[in-house]
Amino acid sequence: MKLVSYTHKNTASFGLVKGDGIVDLKKRTGKASLRYVLEDTAALKKYESEAVDVALKDVTLDPVIPDPDKILCLGLNYAGHLKETGREKPAYPTFFSRFNNTQVGQNAPLIRPKVSERFDFEGEMALVIGKRCRHVKEADAYSVIAGYSIYNDASVRDWQRHTIQWLPGKNFVGTGAFGPYLVTTDEVPNILNATLRTRLNGTEMQHTEINDLMFDIPAQIAYASTFTELVPGDVIVTGTPDGVGAFREPPIWMKAGDVVEVEIDGLGTLRNPIEDEK
Repeated sequence: MKLVSYTHKNTASFGLVKGDGIVDLKKRTGKASLRYVLEDTAALKKYESEAVDVALKDVTLDPVIPDPDKILCLGLNYAGHLKETGREKPAYPTFFSRFNNTQVGQNAPLIRPKVSERFDFEGEMALVIGKRCRHVKEADAYSVIAGYSIYNDASVRDWQRHTIQWLPGKNFVGTGAFGPYLVTTDEVPNILNATLRTRLNGTEMQHTEINDLMFDIPAQIAYASTFTELVPGDVIVTGTPDGVGAFREPPIWMKAGDVVEVEIDGLGTLRNPIEDEK
């Protein structure tokens, strides 16, 4: 299944994508948002036979999970990206966090902040947790995932590098794109075989198989669930591959008028224009 969060006529909802339309799950389940039905996505299959309520073209797609309890992101997690940075492999996964107000959905503009011109793209695969869990063993990690999506963990590089803590450069408002939808795990039986591609104005900048991850999906979930409790709707953004703008010669920064796309096999294409902060 493909699940979305969306706004139609100023009303936020969530639903199941069926052809060119959406079956409204908010009115059918009575739940407030998508995160509250992820513990049992199989139960949503019964709605696949129902008539659509609204056309995809008539809605605004919101961030897949607009209200997660937490967004955990990994840095330096692809072998190719680590090589281009010139760093040594870290002993443990490098986690940082994003705030909800940094997120935008499909086709919404990513906002280049007025205090920086060093706005960089980072195409990534995101996984969404489907079960409340703690101290998950690596062997059990896939059982707690509801599905996968696409993330552009766009970075304000100079602010990211002000100190050894990356938080400021990752949390400017409107700098993280998430979408277009959540694809449940049964539709993507081996996400590691998928290829990630990032394009800037149609030119391919990143092209890597997901299996280039250094800390794989089970390792990420096991580590994260040790220091925090994971709950349905939590997002883990798994890292970006090589090819980011900061390490090109000369560097390539996103600017107003640009369009960035992140495509992952089986998950679709996340597309966002770039606008300057007003």
